Amino acid sequence: MGTLWKFVADHRRQLLTDSYLHVSAVVQSMLIATVVAVLIGIAVHRSPWGSALATALASIILTVPSFALLGLLIPVLGLGVRPTVVALVLYALLPILRNTIIGLGGVDPAVSDAARGVGMNRLRVLVGIELPLAWPSILTGMRVSTQMIMGILAMAAYAKGPGLGNLIFSGLARLGSPTAVPQALTGTVLIIVLALLLDIVLAGVGRLTTPRGIRD
Repeated sequence: MGTLWKFVADHRRQLLTDSYLHVSAVVQSMLIATVVAVLIGIAVHRSPWGSALATALASIILTVPSFALLGLLIPVLGLGVRPTVVALVLYALLPILRNTIIGLGGVDPAVSDAARGVGMNRLRVLVGIELPLAWPSILTGMRVSTQMIMGILAMAAYAKGPGLGNLIFSGLARLGSPTAVPQALTGTVLIIVLALLLDIVLAGVGRLTTPRGIRD
């Protein structure tokens, strides 16, 4: 433990920088994935075939190992941030897409019909009624995706991606040296802590943005 604390104290600035880059990459990727998944969900949620196809395609991505996907992206996008973000967005799609479809499909048709009956057009019904009612489900998908890609991002060190994965890979590559295990362990623990903190933040966002009638 003494070696671990000494490593943290000696490298605290680098740890803070890597932690920031890790969270930043996850948040940006999750936001992009949310926009893409929600738009796809809106387009297909009324079609059983469309919903099944979109979900199946997103599910296939999760069967591809992260190393393999990064290996396929590197020749096209090079090393660094771009293949990392693309991979994270692809992996984050399924939970958000599935929950968007479930959330929109769970809106009572009578509510939408009543809104159209008072003169609201399709877009206003979607934005003003259906999406707010589906928001808790969408947010749940976002929370699942965030936790998932927090760990996957560690693998992006293979593609010279940002974040704490570089710390873990560097430690594992130096097994046998006094600081190897503390280095890898520090990176792993920080990822877990950051994942929990992000989940708490998203839970707070949900509390603040969910309509009171739905929340209660």
